Amino acid sequence: MDNEVIEKVLLANVQEQRRARRWANFWRFVTFGLLAVVLMTSYFGSGSHMVANPTMRHTAMIDLHGVIDYNSPASAELINDSLREAFKNTHAAGIILRINSPGGSPVQSGMVYDEIRRLKAAHQDKPVIAVVEDMAASGGYYIASAADAIYVDKASLVGSIGVRMDSFGFTEAMKRMGIERRILTAGENKAILDPFLPVDPKQRALLQLMINDIHDQFINAVKQGRGDRLKPSPEIFSGMVWTGAKSVELGLADGLGTVDHVAREVIKAEEVIDYTLQPNFAERLVRRIGASAGEAMARAMMRWSVY
Repeated sequence: MDNEVIEKVLLANVQEQRRARRWANFWRFVTFGLLAVVLMTSYFGSGSHMVANPTMRHTAMIDLHGVIDYNSPASAELINDSLREAFKNTHAAGIILRINSPGGSPVQSGMVYDEIRRLKAAHQDKPVIAVVEDMAASGGYYIASAADAIYVDKASLVGSIGVRMDSFGFTEAMKRMGIERRILTAGENKAILDPFLPVDPKQRALLQLMINDIHDQFINAVKQGRGDRLKPSPEIFSGMVWTGAKSVELGLADGLGTVDHVAREVIKAEEVIDYTLQPNFAERLVRRIGASAGEAMARAMMRWSVY
């Protein structure tokens, strides 16, 4: 009997030690993770860019790559911060905005467009040249039109000066399957573009007015940026995309050229230094957490509005 008690006590002690070790390892892992985040944040700061020698005369380059969105490397916050850094350096003879973008948010695009024009007015000695590589479409071209000049490759895709709004409709499929949509709203337009309801002609007209208004803003920005260089053509603002060669003919671009060509022949400062800021790990983590929280709130609001 005594041996059984001793054995149970020893076994319990061993199990307790194992639990203690597991918890110790867990907290070591958490501490290491937090330390890694702090070190990465300290190393990268609010963003990073590689500057080879900012004290010599050079061309500053900023990459605008991918979809223009609040939560992407092509956000207005990062692009505008990069622009301000480039304009601030007295040794930067000019700025190249290298664009590879299909477009994105009209709000983010407009914010970059406005900031380019503001900085140009404050620093009239520094030209801003947009260089389109693969694509500057929609919001990408919106931003490019704020530059002093636009250079393209002959096969670049340029234009898409238009606005779109996407949705789906499942009403016929629901009829065939015997499904009925039930929804209660306070506000006659609360369920606008619900894919499970027929399109209301009045709501369609309201939405068309809205995207027409945004389209007019886009057109006015391009006209303001390009001025008399635009050739009179009704197709320019139709949403059509052209090759780089055709865009030069239409006045949407000024000529053919690469980053190196523009730095050497236009800005006259062959040394190109990248000023593109990138979000650091901590910022990306916070943005993702914020986006997840926003989605959760949106889902909660949807449930509230439906039920």
